[in-house]
Amino acid sequence: MQLSPFIQSLGLKYPIFQGGMAWVADGKLAASVSNAGGLGIIGAGNASGEVVAHEIEVATSLTDRPFGVNVMLLSPHVEEVVKVVLAHKDQIALVTTGAGNPGDYFTQFKAADIKVIPVVGSVALAKMMERVGADAVIAEGMESGGHIGKLTTMALLPQVVDAVNIPVIAAGGIADGRGLAAVLMLGAQGVQMGTRFLVATESKVHPIYKQAVLKAKDASTMVTGDFAGHPSRVLKNQMAKKYVKLEKAEAAKDHPDYSNIEELGNGSLRRAVLDGDAKTGAYMAGEISGLIKKEQPAAEILEEVYNQADKLLSGEH
Repeated sequence: MQLSPFIQSLGLKYPIFQGGMAWVADGKLAASVSNAGGLGIIGAGNASGEVVAHEIEVATSLTDRPFGVNVMLLSPHVEEVVKVVLAHKDQIALVTTGAGNPGDYFTQFKAADIKVIPVVGSVALAKMMERVGADAVIAEGMESGGHIGKLTTMALLPQVVDAVNIPVIAAGGIADGRGLAAVLMLGAQGVQMGTRFLVATESKVHPIYKQAVLKAKDASTMVTGDFAGHPSRVLKNQMAKKYVKLEKAEAAKDHPDYSNIEELGNGSLRRAVLDGDAKTGAYMAGEISGLIKKEQPAAEILEEVYNQADKLLSGEH
């Protein structure tokens, strides 16, 4: 498999990014992925600048390979996180962004010579990101875990590839070499995987959460937050079913108020990741969960995915 000039410029062995999952993607996981030849990404989520700085130092202590930071633009700490990223510009290869428009921060990142790769869920947003100077975009379909858009990866990806002149990375519903080969054929230059790395040996996800992913089937996920305008894909559990039930009841009112329901979701991902809490925790995971059957070291995941894709693209079956 011939890596694109863009992927080569990042110093990667494999065209595979690890998703910047909040509470999951810490410095240890990012370093393990980077050491193995992929691109590890620290997920800032709603963490403070101090926490993000610590995780960057952890990653730096464990790898001399490139890694990135995912900046969640809706975070109340986004300003301090951006300052931390800029302060560590010599350690960070790139920034991915989610949940918003990173336009306000492009000038600062570019001045620091940090590549910026926004996650996009539409052609319009991809074109906007190209205009303001994005180095690439991650086209993410609604099959993914966590916050999602409206289009599937299969529909979104080729349209984004055709619409922009910058590299496109594919995400959403990809967990093996077949998925990597497919998105490369659709014009992507690489792939971002999140759910597959939830069950990496180096992932700090609670064993109960990991087992829920490993036991999942094709129809084991559902979408919460759709009525309130913040859809997220999670594994079906007590928390998710209660959330959607309350949402539907509120939506039936003349003047729905989702504030109390949103409060129910606050801290739910942290409780899932750290405590394995199925009653009040949100087990964010993609539709591809049903394909994942074992916990593996990050290096083994990367090698397995790449080798399978390489064989398929070379005509082997």
